[in-house]
Amino acid sequence: MGRAYQNRKESMAKTADQKTKVYSKYAREIYVCAKSGGTDPAGNLALRGMIERAKKDQVPAHVIDKALDKAKGAGGEDFSVARYEGFGPGNCMVIVECLTDNPNRTFGDVRHCFTKTKCKIGTQGSVSHMFDHCAILAFKGDDEEAVLEALMMADVDVTDIENEDGMITIFAPHTEYSNAKQALAAAFGEIDYEVDAIQFLAQTTTEISEEDQPMFERFIDLLNDLDDVQNIYHNVD
Repeated sequence: MGRAYQNRKESMAKTADQKTKVYSKYAREIYVCAKSGGTDPAGNLALRGMIERAKKDQVPAHVIDKALDKAKGAGGEDFSVARYEGFGPGNCMVIVECLTDNPNRTFGDVRHCFTKTKCKIGTQGSVSHMFDHCAILAFKGDDEEAVLEALMMADVDVTDIENEDGMITIFAPHTEYSNAKQALAAAFGEIDYEVDAIQFLAQTTTEISEEDQPMFERFIDLLNDLDDVQNIYHNVD
């Protein structure tokens, strides 16, 4: 019983730590969105989408409200987006997206994750040209033609649109994110998005060997443990 209790205690502590990281990640992104585009979600679609994603990931309301209140105040922390790219285990391609108030510290932390797993951090553009920077919107529906027509009528540049298993997924350049959401809202009203994100999608994927798999998982875990890391993109299938 003592051992079982200890295992459960450690498991609960790990779960609590994971939740804290998720809350911290969303709080930082909500703060940055609100600081740059305004604290009213009705007039800041990026903020609105971020809040909706946070709620779906069960981020408590008080965490969201605190981030918004912080953004309303004068001054505050000065976060900037920092992206690092390079080659991970098995020579896979990786992009690490961060929000940081100290780029020198963050670069050192990310570089340490690369070197500790015998990977190579690259220069800007070394692998990002093999990824598409996309806005991705997915919601339940089956009338693909009506959705495409609404986007085309609003002059939204659509890269691709898929309709599978009652789910419509739209891919567009990241610069079309707000235009696409406005066009869809005008045509169909309130939409409950299953996916509402801007991401880097690998143009081609690769498989890594069983030998490289443990190091790849360790590499990703090390990056995820960094507070400044928001997203990790790679081309591993």
